Amino acid sequence: MTIPDLEIQRVKQRFGIIGNSPLLNNAVHVAMQVAPTDMSVLITGESGSGKESFSKIIHHLSPRKHGQFIAINCGSIPEGTIDSELFGHEKGSFTGAHEARKGYFEVSNGGTIFLDEIGEMPLGTQARLLRVLENGEFIKVGSSKVLKTDVRVVAATNINLMTNVEEGKFREDLYYRLSTVPIYVPPLRERGKDIELLFRKFAADFAEKYKVKPVVLTDEAKEVLVQYRFPGNIRQLKNLVEQISVLSSDNKEIDTARLQHYLPKESNLPAIYKNYGGDKEGLSERDILYKVLFDMKKDFNDLKKLVLEAVPSQSKATQMVKDHPALFEGIHEDSQPISADSMVLNLSPSDREEDAVEDVHDISHEAEDESLSIEKKEKELIIRALRKNSNKRKYAARDLGISERTLYRKIKQYDLED
Repeated sequence: MTIPDLEIQRVKQRFGIIGNSPLLNNAVHVAMQVAPTDMSVLITGESGSGKESFSKIIHHLSPRKHGQFIAINCGSIPEGTIDSELFGHEKGSFTGAHEARKGYFEVSNGGTIFLDEIGEMPLGTQARLLRVLENGEFIKVGSSKVLKTDVRVVAATNINLMTNVEEGKFREDLYYRLSTVPIYVPPLRERGKDIELLFRKFAADFAEKYKVKPVVLTDEAKEVLVQYRFPGNIRQLKNLVEQISVLSSDNKEIDTARLQHYLPKESNLPAIYKNYGGDKEGLSERDILYKVLFDMKKDFNDLKKLVLEAVPSQSKATQMVKDHPALFEGIHEDSQPISADSMVLNLSPSDREEDAVEDVHDISHEAEDESLSIEKKEKELIIRALRKNSNKRKYAARDLGISERTLYRKIKQYDLED
């Protein structure tokens, strides 16, 4: 079922979802499609990306919209009390249980329960939850009476549950029961210009709250903002805008220098993004290929430097063979190792000198050709991706299988700004 774009925009406006990125619109589309059913839903995405908003869409667009909606953070409830919170308990069932208590699954009968951070749920509670999902049955703590409930479960996580399954921290049967329909909420860094829209929205909200003029960004500052990773996602961006709104009382136009003053410093280490599709390492094949190519180029240049230093000198060549015997084994057809003496001493002084010069030139040319070939191919790939996507760097980066930040760095390296 295809939902019209206008209807998607109405739903986003109703639930306060700001942005027009394709990944965000797809997540809203899936939530609207699954809402009228009673299927379990697993929402994945990084912390602070807005997963709870999608659980509300699913509830309020479903036949259960008049029932109760309860949101529970499984990570915030102690392991010793989570069973009581979810399923209730009988009087005297444990120390402090002075009276019987209804759990969330009993209270929300006919409604929806949103279980956030489902990966933090203890294994014993997972078994109880699986029984609710399969049979609609549960037992209160300290009771033997089986009770029935009709509750829809929407779960969310910011970790890769399949990794937890493999490590024995999460039940495999529960994982497949919950993820009947998966919804992926993209992190802020994958939403492109949505970051600017959210900045303006938060700036207007805080201007009204604190009775000040809204802060605005220069064009250069907008570019810096969009390139920033935002590990804390929407929550981090909102806090950033509030900080700028309060502290920038003299000048409300924020340039690059002032914006970078408020942005936390990023690590220079390469970022490895979480992948919720089952890839444990979270790296694309292209990222790995690029890394291998660059490492090979570096190793080749190091080897060239080693040979350049070693070949003109008999003593250096001898030491090189001793230090790196594997490099000189198996070169002859009879697979016999080459000694330093046979490499250098069997030649006359003039022959050694001429051969050494020729070898150095050959190695230099091979290294340069190899280096240029890799860089040329990489540059061509980047140009083709940019042309294909009308110079929209976000989509070009996606086609290349690298992060936007890496693409920006490569564009600068190859002088492709125009």
